[in-house]
Amino acid sequence: MAAASSRMPPGLRADASHNRDRILEAARGLFAARGLDVPMAAVARRAGVGVATLYRRFPTRESLVTTVFADQLTVCTGTIDEALADPDPWAGFCGVVEKVCALNVLDRGFAAAFLTRFPDASEFEETRVRAEEGFAVLARRAKEAGRLRADFDRSDLTLVFMANNGISARSTEAALAASRRLVALLLHSFRADSAGPAAAPLPPPAPLGLYHLPWPRKTAT
Repeated sequence: MAAASSRMPPGLRADASHNRDRILEAARGLFAARGLDVPMAAVARRAGVGVATLYRRFPTRESLVTTVFADQLTVCTGTIDEALADPDPWAGFCGVVEKVCALNVLDRGFAAAFLTRFPDASEFEETRVRAEEGFAVLARRAKEAGRLRADFDRSDLTLVFMANNGISARSTEAALAASRRLVALLLHSFRADSAGPAAAPLPPPAPLGLYHLPWPRKTAT
């Protein structure tokens, strides 16, 4: 799903719309390769536009990042909503993990964007918080159904993202295959019957703050 074509501001001239699309596609590639703090000048160079043109469309990196990943976040939230409507909470839980990890393989910058707080992007933040809260409800239902291990913490989903994001492969197909294998192994370990009486207790979850990266206040140029 191309973020460049979504949420287009009304009234843009054709040339301005074209520049906006080029900026978003360039930013997507650079964020995936180099992280969210990539300099705005680097995005402008890859897009073939001037820095002033980039800043007219996106005054800050925060506005650029949240626009690039708005579609992916909406897909993620919709996936969780569908899972909450599934009468089988374990199937819904597994489906969310599988689909979101596959989404992250296809667009590697998404996990970093999801795990970063954007204090000035209220719409993006509200959607992300809704996704987190929906997943927490889904995990609670799976526990109540006796399918998800009782010591699963919702922050463990972040660990799944981190592990999945570390997959390196020569092709998208190979990366997706590796992701499916990793997710299957992790979901097996999350099952309630994997946490029997003889199993060693898990270490406590890390503070949630470790899983939400602070947005750099200094803008790179």
